[in-house]
Amino acid sequence: MRKPVFVTGDEAAAMIRDGSTIATIGMTLVSASETILKAVEKRFLETGSPNHLTLVHSCGQSDRDRGIQHFAHEKMLYRIIGGHWGLQPKMMELIADNKILAYCIPQGQFAQLYRSMAGGEPGKITKVGLGTFIDPRIDGGKMNEITRSAPDITDVVTIGGEEYMRYKPIPLDYCIIRGTYVDEAGNLTTDEEAMNLEVFSAVMACKKFGGTVIAQAKYKVKSGTLHCKRVTVPGIFIDAVVMCPNPEEDHRQTHSFAFDPAYCGDIKVPADNSDALPLTVRKVIGRRALMELRENDILNVGTGIPNDVVGPIIAEEQIDDDVTITVESGIYGGIPMGGIDFGIAKNNFALLRHDDQFDYYNGAGVDVTYMGAGEVDSDGNVNATKLGPNPTGAGGFIDITTNAKHVVFCSSFTGKGLECSFKGDRLHIDREGSLIKFVNKIQQISYNGNIARGKHQKMHYITERAVFELRPEGLVLTETAPGIDLQTQILDLMEFKPIISPDLKEMNPAIFRENGPFGLRDFIHTNQS
Repeated sequence: MRKPVFVTGDEAAAMIRDGSTIATIGMTLVSASETILKAVEKRFLETGSPNHLTLVHSCGQSDRDRGIQHFAHEKMLYRIIGGHWGLQPKMMELIADNKILAYCIPQGQFAQLYRSMAGGEPGKITKVGLGTFIDPRIDGGKMNEITRSAPDITDVVTIGGEEYMRYKPIPLDYCIIRGTYVDEAGNLTTDEEAMNLEVFSAVMACKKFGGTVIAQAKYKVKSGTLHCKRVTVPGIFIDAVVMCPNPEEDHRQTHSFAFDPAYCGDIKVPADNSDALPLTVRKVIGRRALMELRENDILNVGTGIPNDVVGPIIAEEQIDDDVTITVESGIYGGIPMGGIDFGIAKNNFALLRHDDQFDYYNGAGVDVTYMGAGEVDSDGNVNATKLGPNPTGAGGFIDITTNAKHVVFCSSFTGKGLECSFKGDRLHIDREGSLIKFVNKIQQISYNGNIARGKHQKMHYITERAVFELRPEGLVLTETAPGIDLQTQILDLMEFKPIISPDLKEMNPAIFRENGPFGLRDFIHTNQS
């Protein structure tokens, strides 16, 4: 039987050749193979090798410091093909400064592209990406100027008279993965990982191209002691294993803690009242956004405002049994963490593989998705993927918004310096933001309003002072906050004049209430009727 060799991090780094294409599997700092990644960086800084690498990754894989930030060196990296870089400032700087070639592929398409590659298919065929900056007729997912003249990694094909995107296969030389237990034969489990991710699909894609699989593990056990159903990757597909010598530092479950059994499903912990959020602009936006829910809805939360506030509000309002939260990482239920720890949740009742989760999002489509956003124009086009000079990338944004039944964008009305207070159940703008978000032309099309209207998709754009709905006639202002002047605090701060609903209403003052629940359950049951 084939078995991997057990090596040190430095020995694993020495295996990687110049000019190679490397896939790393992880999300935020979850499943980051820090022992291996640090060793690869150390070897480059000391010897200049490996260099001219192509890095391939479906998710953002950093906590602003670690993860694939270890590859963020000019000359070490030649090209990056990834899903998201929002937590990777050094990588975004390399991209913005045109120091590396940079392509973006939507996260779900990327996770499933590994499956297509593994099966020898001609790529991933899908509607996801059409009409957005991923479409080769627009930007082709190319994130900076030097990539404009580089070869396309996508194209548009016609099948049965309909257009589809094709994400082309990416030959892999190496795949770096992480697990919890490994036995003497190399069989690897992911028991303590907070996500299941697309580990096996990526391994098979790498093997399809004759590549080398390197795994990092936390515990080594005797052959035959792992239950067969626990094995995520059989040892016959792993070439080398690195045992992490310092799990507290280099094999953390996520950024904020080394290990908590509530986040991998080993235990359920009591709800804590301290999880209730103080009243802020973000919470106000989240409260109004959640008023769009109906009983038994299955919802998705994206990064930014949604992931930071939706779970805690649902817990505070005690509607956990009325709706189901999902996250693109494969989570069902529970209370998601936000910020640097996006993608994990405590007390979730199911945790699917990352690539399997997108079968739901790309197929049936979630009932409601809550997404952050940066810019919107009069046609309802939304930019959430390139904010100023920062090329953050798509993450799961394009996958999920393409097929969701109802898309709810959550954003402050202005940015950079906005300060608000909420006395008397009214909104008070204490300091206006200097950044205009309602613009004539957005930097990048992340969500195509014309396509959404063409297929009658429901869409809202919700801020702390105004609610907009995308209707057949365009973007319509439907609600304003109590205490806000329509002309000076809304219309004068937009580059275009929206359609104003003849039934313009005032936002419910309950969402500006400072203490305790605001009555979300009643709104959900009213929507149901």
